[in-house]
Amino acid sequence: MKALKTKLLTIAAGTAAVAAISGCDLQENADIENGRQAFTAQCGTCHQLTEAATTATVGPDLDASFAAARDVGMDSDTIEGVVEAQIQFPRTVSGPNPEADPTYMPADLVEGEDLRDVAYYVAQVAGVPGIEPPNAPGGPGGQVFANNGCGSCHIFTPAGSQGVVGPNLDEALQGQTPAEVAQSIVDPDAELSPGFDGGIMPANYGDSISPEDLELLVDFLLNGDASSGGGSSGGGGGSSGGGSSGGGNSSK
Repeated sequence: MKALKTKLLTIAAGTAAVAAISGCDLQENADIENGRQAFTAQCGTCHQLTEAATTATVGPDLDASFAAARDVGMDSDTIEGVVEAQIQFPRTVSGPNPEADPTYMPADLVEGEDLRDVAYYVAQVAGVPGIEPPNAPGGPGGQVFANNGCGSCHIFTPAGSQGVVGPNLDEALQGQTPAEVAQSIVDPDAELSPGFDGGIMPANYGDSISPEDLELLVDFLLNGDASSGGGSSGGGGGSSGGGSSGGGNSSK
């Protein structure tokens, strides 16, 4: 872990130099909410970031890497420049098929105003002690949805999510029963949505989401803003957290 943090700090320091050369202050007119949404949709499938409720482990844990950077004196303005530069000029992966390398990150995942907003958003929230996801729309079930990072992979209008790795839940859930939706969460490869492969959505939600929270989540998915399940999944924090973002084959 110490070696990983040292490597991340070295990368951050080098990238910060690139950012400093540009002389840009990306904070001016940045839209933090757009930054959060763009991060969740484009970056959350690979990176863990507590405030965004993304838990993926393909790329670096942004909380861990930037907490270490803050510990040695890096401020939010510098982090903002680092993030912008890393998106524009990511680590080069060699070999005949670089996209098969799990450390591969394509350049310019977000551009223009989205790039500015993502850089600003990450700089404000990554590695900040005690930060938690905000209260999510949709009541307790919506909070379970948010805390488990489902929005980073799925479009679902009641949650305000825009992920495109998995099925569009606005469409895929129509006509399903509670039992079918529950199965698609705890056993996602049992029946795949057309056009999606198995092995994309985490298979551990049956363990990481409690039966009570699973019931709340299913109710939210089927009823959206009208859901009113009992109990609470725990504020804006990480209750029911667990696997990574909702995967590519949830729901039929």
